[in-house]
Order: sequence, then C-alpha cells, then structure tokens
Amino acid sequence: MVSSMTSAKEKDEGRRIQGMVSVALAAGRVTQPIFGRHGFAGGALVVDWPAIVGSAVAGQTLPVRIRFPPKERSNGVLEIKVASSAFATELQHLEPLIIERVNGYFGWQAVTRLRLRHGPLPPRRKAAVPSAPPPPAAGPHLSEILRNVDDPDLKDALERLGRRILGKG
Repeated sequence: MVSSMTSAKEKDEGRRIQGMVSVALAAGRVTQPIFGRHGFAGGALVVDWPAIVGSAVAGQTLPVRIRFPPKERSNGVLEIKVASSAFATELQHLEPLIIERVNGYFGWQAVTRLRLRHGPLPPRRKAAVPSAPPPPAAGPHLSEILRNVDDPDLKDALERLGRRILGKG
C-alpha cells in the first residue's frame, strides 16, 4: 500500500509547476487534451493556420479537426469549417495546395484529404487602428538627439521610432 501511495505522489510531483514559468507551459497542459481530441497536437495548427494557408484563405476558413485512421498518425482527413458555399467551391480547387502546405507544416503526410463543413466562423479581432501622427514639434527635438548617429539607415529607423513613441504619448 505504501508503494502505491509513493508512486501516486511521485506522479503528482511530476505535474506540479514550481517557481516562475512561462504561461505557455501551463496553457499547453490545459489545451493539450482539448486539441488532442480533435487531432491537433498542441493546437499549433489552429494557431498557425493563417501562416500555413495564407490570410485570404484563413479569413474564410477554420480547421476543426483531423481524423486519422485507427492506430495511425498519417493519411488523415482534415475537417475545415468554411464561411460560405462560394468560397467552398474555390477551396475545392485549392485542395492539393492546402494539403501540401499542411503536410509541409507537419513534416510528414499527415493529411491526404479535406472535408468541408459549412457554417459561421467565430468573430475575429479587428486590427488596431493606427495612431495619429506625432505633433510637428517632435521633429527638431529628435534631430538634435540623433545628430551624432553616422549611419543613415540607423538614423532613419531611430527617427521613425522616436516619432512613433512621441505620437503615442
């Protein structure tokens, strides 16, 4: 009985996080079971979807799950939710390209087919509106600070950064 209590305690110790750690570590432990049920290892495919398929396709689609044959981790079917029927038709023509990109992302032949589901996508965050330009008085002050910088590219970059910072203040 003592050995079973010891092994349970050791197992629990392996799961504890002590000290300061990255939030990604704890978030990964929480999301792993959820994404794992849908065939997404760690949810990276969902997070990296716009980089994999491009922003135009990602704006109209969302990966839902990957279904693999029993006891395999290849030749799966990627289920994608599509916002409109018109885009679904275009997506059928892009299927070989999407499969190639997804398999390139995983590094093996994870997906061999796409299955399209029609339905509304969750609302996406809108891009931040650019701030107003800095006041005109910022120019001479920045030029005075940067007068000793010899590299013209560096000077230009620092001046843009300074204008941006002063514009937010």
